[in-house]
Amino acid sequence: MLRLLRSIVLAVSAASVLALGGCESSTANRMTAEQRQAIGDTLTSMIRAAYDLKVDDPVARFMSLYPDSGRVVSASGGRITTTHDSLQAGIQAFVQYVGRNMQEPTWIWGTPQVDVLSPTAAVVTMTYRVPHRTPAGAPHVIAGAWTAVFERRAGKWVIVQEHLSEIPAEALAADTADVPAAAHTHH
Repeated sequence: MLRLLRSIVLAVSAASVLALGGCESSTANRMTAEQRQAIGDTLTSMIRAAYDLKVDDPVARFMSLYPDSGRVVSASGGRITTTHDSLQAGIQAFVQYVGRNMQEPTWIWGTPQVDVLSPTAAVVTMTYRVPHRTPAGAPHVIAGAWTAVFERRAGKWVIVQEHLSEIPAEALAADTADVPAAAHTHH
């Protein structure tokens, strides 16, 4: 099952690369390692800041990663949305029905896998874990993998397409793929 999930994430990453123009362009080939690293660092810093669960207004912070209008493709939970408003409604529903029941949550990201396609396009894939306590005080974790395609528009990096795949609860206990040490100690 875990191999299947990993295969799906890799397939989504490959499809995203092809959708953005296939193989690396000559512009991407001329980028230095330092330029690629700087873009990767910028994107992962933006993601980590947006998912800091200790700061107020999670919906606004999550939405800060997306364009203010236009098409945004988001696949999650077996559904696809394609508009800013439908994406925001989905995030609001997650915060209202799931997030508010998490006591002391911490968002833990796995090792970022960043592919810089050009100075204005990149793909980031990471695993995530959110250890927390239920309203009854029991330890609980949600986890999965996330691939996001970023585009630089008007001087700002934004997500134009993403795919989230949650790890089923029954598989989570046995999963060791890209798990930071801190996540192991919470179980």
